[in-house]
Amino acid sequence: MRQSKGDGRNEPLALFTCCLPGWPTAIKRAASRCSALLCCALPFFSLTFVLPCAVSVAVAVAFVATFCVREAAAMGSHSSAWAAVLLLLLSAAMMAAAQKYSALYNFGDSITDTGNLCTNGKPSQITFTQPPYGRTYFGSPTCRCSDGRVVVDFLASKFGLPFLPPSKSTSADFKKGANMAITGATAMDANFFRSLGLSDKIWNNGPISFQIQWFQQISSSVCGQNCKSSLANSLFVFGEFGGNDYNAMLFGGYNTGQASTYTPQIVDTISNGVEKLIAMGAVDVVVPGVLPIGCFPIYLSIYGTSNSADYDSLGCLKKFNDLSTNHNNQLKSKIAALQSKYSSARIMYADFYSGVYDMVRNPAAYGTYHHLHHHTNSIRTSNVSTSSSSGATGGR
Repeated sequence: MRQSKGDGRNEPLALFTCCLPGWPTAIKRAASRCSALLCCALPFFSLTFVLPCAVSVAVAVAFVATFCVREAAAMGSHSSAWAAVLLLLLSAAMMAAAQKYSALYNFGDSITDTGNLCTNGKPSQITFTQPPYGRTYFGSPTCRCSDGRVVVDFLASKFGLPFLPPSKSTSADFKKGANMAITGATAMDANFFRSLGLSDKIWNNGPISFQIQWFQQISSSVCGQNCKSSLANSLFVFGEFGGNDYNAMLFGGYNTGQASTYTPQIVDTISNGVEKLIAMGAVDVVVPGVLPIGCFPIYLSIYGTSNSADYDSLGCLKKFNDLSTNHNNQLKSKIAALQSKYSSARIMYADFYSGVYDMVRNPAAYGTYHHLHHHTNSIRTSNVSTSSSSGATGGR
């Protein structure tokens, strides 16, 4: 199905495939009335083939709740489920929804990148610069990791703002917002990965420190020396950050226990970034958590085992989801501390984890045609040798 520009109600969700050897090219389509499945593929690390980045299955739900709830009422038997999930997951975004914002500033990685990776042209070796990416809304690839729009596009439309230009653009107008997000972004700087022996394993184009610098350059050009009043009437979305940090460690030979020892540093870096924005004048800041990576096809493919105890009831790998849960719990504690420290600000946690996990649990409610369980059984059987030879439980 092809849709021209419009309200997006029939815009199909992005296709996603796993290009790992042994994994079938399983195309999962989903039709959503008001959100887009985010998907991307990029050259991870030094591998010669293209791996998919984290499949962000229900992330779009996380910021479009306030207008999707109304649409959900027309969805028949699924209306209650939609409304309940949206209200539960997006209480933070809905709190902010009544606000009229003059600008939107976004920070993050491939989940919300709107073109920073391609401001100097579209690298041909990167799959999301090629069809079918971009086909359902823009008609051609835009360097978004989606077949159409990404979360921040829907959020901008909700608040009557234009799609956010990538911050690295040399010709864009940033008066109504900018997007610092860039594919491959991490929370931590290059020195962190170098200290872990992972400097050759991470594609790190724009960690938090870089994105803050990009924003400072933009804000000074837009509002000069008196930015606080302008930024106070803007919405900031800071993240998700952390996903690529864990990807680097887990795909670089670290086990989940070892990776979790660095969670406090990652969360502190996110927290420090939020504080820098508040110091500049930000008032409303949404801080998303990381996703349930144990449900991602790439992790199921590489680390799948024949031991049923390694999986939860939905067929996701428990220890990887535990890593995400631990990160999110620590992040929520930090956000609570920041809120107490900055009483004039609204610092809101966005629960991406629950949104994705609920789609795995109830795919039919979101329009998906295939259940994860259908593929998990084959993964467990066909990848026993993969898990035993890939160092899935080994560390450095």
